[in-house]
Amino acid sequence: MKKRHEQKLVILSIGLMLAFSIPISLLFNSEREVFGYPMILIYLFVVWMISIIISFVIVKKYNE
Repeated sequence: MKKRHEQKLVILSIGLMLAFSIPISLLFNSEREVFGYPMILIYLFVVWMISIIISFVIVKKYNE
């Protein structure tokens, strides 16, 4: 894997550290519910799913 592709994964990791930090996560800690689930739970799983998809695309597309 080339250096620039590794850098993309590092940037993704830093973004995930920010997205999962307590202050950002607590922004979604409200009484609202989506399909009966709390917003914070939906937020965590959506961010997690998007990170998996982005990681898969980077590794699959740029694996050399």
